[in-house]
Amino acid sequence: MSKILDRLNKITDTLNSNTIATHAYQHFKKITPVDKGNAKRNTNLKGTQIEADYPYAEVLDKGRGFRDGQMRGSSQAPQGMSKPTIQEIRDFVYSKTGIRMR
Repeated sequence: MSKILDRLNKITDTLNSNTIATHAYQHFKKITPVDKGNAKRNTNLKGTQIEADYPYAEVLDKGRGFRDGQMRGSSQAPQGMSKPTIQEIRDFVYSKTGIRMR
């Protein structure tokens, strides 16, 4: 019985919204492109929400690609930041709990 309880406690601790938000924020910020540092400096965690407070946040997050007649986004984050962060969270949950997320 104690193994089941230990596993349930680990799952509960891992799936806590603050734990997930903190892990996601750290990864999101780590992979945010750096030119002059404005994007990283203005990316913050507010409660459980990642806030990217700079005018070109959406452009960076869409990733590198040809849009609006020109190449946009950063080659440092060709897939943007949200998609890789979501995958990182899936991997994090799996590594802690053995549960695969879709």
